[in-house]
Amino acid sequence: MDVIFLNNTVLTWLTALGIAAGVALALHLVKTVVVHRLGIIAARTDTKLDDIAVAALQGTRTLAIAVMGLYAGSTVLALPVSVKLFATRFAIVTGLIQAAIWGNTALRAWLAEYYGNTTTDPARATSAAAVGFIARMVLWIVILLMILDNLGVNITTLVASLGIGGIAVALAVQNILGDLFASLSIVLDKPFVNGDFVIVDKYLGTIEYVGLKTTRIRSLGGEQLVFSNADLLKSRLQNMTRMSRRRVVFGVSVTYDTPTDKLRAIPPLLTELVKAREPVSFDRAHFSGIGPSSYNFEVVYWVETPDYLRFMDIQQEIYLQLLDRFAEQGIELAFPTQTLHVHDARDLAAQERAGVVPVERGPVPLPPAAG
Repeated sequence: MDVIFLNNTVLTWLTALGIAAGVALALHLVKTVVVHRLGIIAARTDTKLDDIAVAALQGTRTLAIAVMGLYAGSTVLALPVSVKLFATRFAIVTGLIQAAIWGNTALRAWLAEYYGNTTTDPARATSAAAVGFIARMVLWIVILLMILDNLGVNITTLVASLGIGGIAVALAVQNILGDLFASLSIVLDKPFVNGDFVIVDKYLGTIEYVGLKTTRIRSLGGEQLVFSNADLLKSRLQNMTRMSRRRVVFGVSVTYDTPTDKLRAIPPLLTELVKAREPVSFDRAHFSGIGPSSYNFEVVYWVETPDYLRFMDIQQEIYLQLLDRFAEQGIELAFPTQTLHVHDARDLAAQERAGVVPVERGPVPLPPAAG
């Protein structure tokens, strides 16, 4: 036991080996117990964070555990400074790589949970792949820089060079990057998803595909509309699929010769017709104004479903019954009319002679000025 080998006795070497094995075994047991207990807790909760943590811890590599054990054992040995420095840096690099593996595994688990089943939705699969690629690239770049810094490399110049190069590349492909980040914004914020019916400016259609650069919409006419993602986010977009109910406003105009008692009966009649429909929430019905050739009434109600066909069926039945009821009560719908009053010139001349209508005369001319 007192035999010296590489500046350390055999007992010291055995002690170091025992510490290495003990630390490695302890780390393995901690990993197993924590994963098991956390898995039980995750099965009882609705949150997905604990599931992601379990997936990340399951990515712990046996080689990383062994390296940490060996490093712990090496601390009791009398080793040259260069060897100790190498062992320390090797352990730190191993720990950083293991941290990157944990982050990569957690990221994959989060993407799988956030985007769901991508096998039946190519757009979601493309978006998930884009988000995953960018996030993993950033993660590994950060880890690589930390490893280089640990190895004694001056990364200040490297980071500055990467920054200048990144600015140059960004300026060269700014349109592509703008559409790419717009795609990520659409994926994360979800203003719409595949299958939603949307209105973009004057265009109407169904979202068909959300890609890295463009979004494709199938219009009502059947053609495919292609928008760049950046332009689409800058537009005023109406998502009709997410409408919970539909507000309806319509007007009715009747002729000027409609008696007052019938005018008073029209708002209750409109209220009755609207309330008889289902599923409808009545708001109001009023005599709203007097037009150039009609008395105008306005009706407002809510259809408690976003279904456009259902709304049109209800509106159609209200119109048909309204026509029947107006016909029964002798109320006529108004249409644009003009009345032209023509006077007999002979009557006007007689009225002028009798002094009933004043005669319009032109201005009296002034006499010329004296020379």
